[in-house]
Amino acid sequence: MRGYEKRNPDPFPVYRLKRVDRPTTLILDDKVQRVDERENGFNRAARGDFGPVLKRERNRGSKYPLHGALLQMQTFLKDIVDGLTAKQKAPIPDDPAVLSRHIKEVAYFIRADAVGICKLPPYAVYTHSFPGGEPVDLNHKNAIGILIDQDWRTAQATTGHDWISNSMSFMAYSASGFIACILADYIRRLGYPARAHHARNYQVVVPPILLWSGLGEMSRIGDCVLHPFLGPRFKAAVVTTDLPLLPDKPVDFGLQDLCSKCKKCARECPSGALSFGNKVMYNGYEHWPTDIEKCTAMRVGNKRGSSCGTCITVCPANKPYTLFHRAVGWTVRHSLLARSIAVRADDLLGYGKPHPEDRWWFDLEDVDGELQIPKGGD
Repeated sequence: MRGYEKRNPDPFPVYRLKRVDRPTTLILDDKVQRVDERENGFNRAARGDFGPVLKRERNRGSKYPLHGALLQMQTFLKDIVDGLTAKQKAPIPDDPAVLSRHIKEVAYFIRADAVGICKLPPYAVYTHSFPGGEPVDLNHKNAIGILIDQDWRTAQATTGHDWISNSMSFMAYSASGFIACILADYIRRLGYPARAHHARNYQVVVPPILLWSGLGEMSRIGDCVLHPFLGPRFKAAVVTTDLPLLPDKPVDFGLQDLCSKCKKCARECPSGALSFGNKVMYNGYEHWPTDIEKCTAMRVGNKRGSSCGTCITVCPANKPYTLFHRAVGWTVRHSLLARSIAVRADDLLGYGKPHPEDRWWFDLEDVDGELQIPKGGD
C-alpha cells in the first residue's frame, strides 16, 4: 500500500470519533420544510422587520475597516459560484471512495481546516434566495462541507463583542468561500456539475449539511453546529455536486449531554438570546431555541463593537489544539462525569475571559466615511 493510501487526509483524528447512522439531534426528515433565505435574522433586519434602527445599521455596510476589506473580497466571489461543466468527463477513477479521498485532499491542499461529505438533504435547499426572492432549483446529489477556523489566538483575546468580532467571522467566511469556489470550478473541469455556496451566495442551509457530513453536532448556540476539535470557532462554505462521492457518517462525541448541562453560552450571552431550557421541536427537528430578534439586535445594533460572537468565545469547546486540551477533550467525549464538571472547571481555570494583553487590532469605527476612535468599547 502506498504511503498516500495509508495516510489519513484529515488534520484532526476524526477517524477515532464514534460514527452513527443519523445525527444525534432528532430530525424527522419527512416533516422538515424548506425555508426561505429572506427569513433569516440578518435579512429580516435589512427588510425592516426589527425596526428602522436595525434596518439602518444592517444596510450601513461595514463599520470596521478590516471587516470592510474582507466583505469586499467576498463580493468578488459572489458571481463565480457556478459555471460551465466540461463536455467530457476526465479519465479518473469512478470509485466514490477514491474520489471522496481525492476531493478532501484537494480541499486540504487549498487550506481548508475540516472537510466532510454527505448526500444533499432536500430540506437543506432554500426555497427562495436573498435579496431578490428568486426560486431556488438545486438538484445536486452530494454536498461537501468546508470549515475554516476563526483563529484561536484572536478568540482568546476578544470579548466576543468588540471591534474584531465581525472580522473573525468574515475572515473565515471569505476563506471558506474562496476554497469552495476553487473546488467547485475544479470539479466542473473534471466533467461534473458543481456549485459553491458561501456567505455572499448561498442556496443551501448549512447546519444540516454539517450534521450529516460528520462535521459536528447541534449545539445550544442558536442552531449552530459544534465541531469536535474546533468547537464553535469556525465558519463554513459548501460545494454541491453530482460527482460520485462516498458520504461520511454523522458523529457522536457526547455534545447533546454536554450542552444540556453546560449553559455557559446562555449565561454569558449579552443579549439574553440563548435558551437555558431544554430542546424543543421546530419545523421537524429538535433544537435549543434562540430569540432571533434579540440575537440580531445585538449583532447588527452593537454600539460598542462590530457584531457579536460571545457564545463562541466563552464556549468550553473553544480551545487550542494542544496536547493538554486534546487529552481533556478525549475525556469529556468519553466520560459523563467529566461532562458534568466541565463548565465548572472551565470557569475555575478562567477560560472564556478575554486576554487584552494579546489584542493585536486597532479599535476603529467608520462614521460617515471617516475612521474614528469609537466612543464606546470594551
